[in-house]
Amino acid sequence: MTLYDWPRASAFGRVIPKNKIYEHAGANAALKDLFVREVDQIVWSHKLAPETINLPATKAVTEIQVFRITQRGKSLSIDALRAIDRAIPFPLLFELAHDGKVKLAAAYKRPSEADSTKWVLGDYFDSEWLKDDAPRVALPVALTMGALYEQLLGPLVEEQTVRLVPGAIAGFGEAPQASFAAAPVVHPLSLEERIAQAEAIKTATREVERIKVRLFREKQFNKRVGINAELRAAREELRRLMGGGDGEVE
Repeated sequence: MTLYDWPRASAFGRVIPKNKIYEHAGANAALKDLFVREVDQIVWSHKLAPETINLPATKAVTEIQVFRITQRGKSLSIDALRAIDRAIPFPLLFELAHDGKVKLAAAYKRPSEADSTKWVLGDYFDSEWLKDDAPRVALPVALTMGALYEQLLGPLVEEQTVRLVPGAIAGFGEAPQASFAAAPVVHPLSLEERIAQAEAIKTATREVERIKVRLFREKQFNKRVGINAELRAAREELRRLMGGGDGEVE
């Protein structure tokens, strides 16, 4: 994953007071305490919109906002990101900064089909930490704001999924940072399909690890035989989700 060189015309650079987030997110005392402990500063750094990057809006994505969050420590609770996402009625991309390093984070966000005034927010995906002065790349080529949003989130989904299952990737004879793909389909996967695939891989990976723990703890031979059969089935399902291959998940 690389950092993006946000277009100069999209620069916004507005510091957002935490109390504005509290107000719009309906924050309780616990959430306010979390922000005090973990968040140093919130900057609305860039606004990717038709008038700033010359791409037409779509129904689901009219603008994309980039927020830079300076953390007090290396970790930042997902609850803090969710509160900011709930307070801003646009898809968000976060640059999380701490100790001279930065990483990207985002959750897939779309208008609710039942109520267009509300937003549906998925799970968060993030990149590895990079040096804050690492080279940045231009935005991916896209024809609409919606297509740009998919191209910005797609690599985050893929990178985190590969990072969560390094043993599985190695078992398929691929490098640790190799990409994953679902079983062959007749059309390219949409962002929603890729996220669903990533979540399925995460669940299957956890199931493999859970069964491996059971196998390690079990001493009776006849019970180990049954658990080994479960493990083979779970590995096969994970292998299927990750696109096939002859290797076994270790």
